[in-house]
Amino acid sequence: CPWLLVSVAGTTGIEGLFFGDQAAREKGFELGSNYQKQSAIAVLSYAVVALVVFLLSWGTRAELTVIFCFMFFFILSAVNHEVLALRDKNYAWANVNRPFVTLMLVSVLWWPVAGSL
Repeated sequence: CPWLLVSVAGTTGIEGLFFGDQAAREKGFELGSNYQKQSAIAVLSYAVVALVVFLLSWGTRAELTVIFCFMFFFILSAVNHEVLALRDKNYAWANVNRPFVTLMLVSVLWWPVAGSL
């Protein structure tokens, strides 16, 4: 749990906080949006909470809760990126590939999560 969330959510959050303008340009988003910073902080919180849960040994159910919350966000984010690509014809790489990356992540997590329940 922490390795996945720190690597995906942590790097996404750091990107949004410290390289937000560059990331916004690449995705075809507005620059300097406070919502972008707020989203980066929210995503970074998944990584921090995953580390806390792991380091304090709160157990598998706590780790699964963090994974479910993160994946819910990631799936809705994929839908948002796909809508931007199709409706707004914003074919930035992040908008086009996010649904596929999300599908791969869900596929990889399906078996271990189901086995943990």
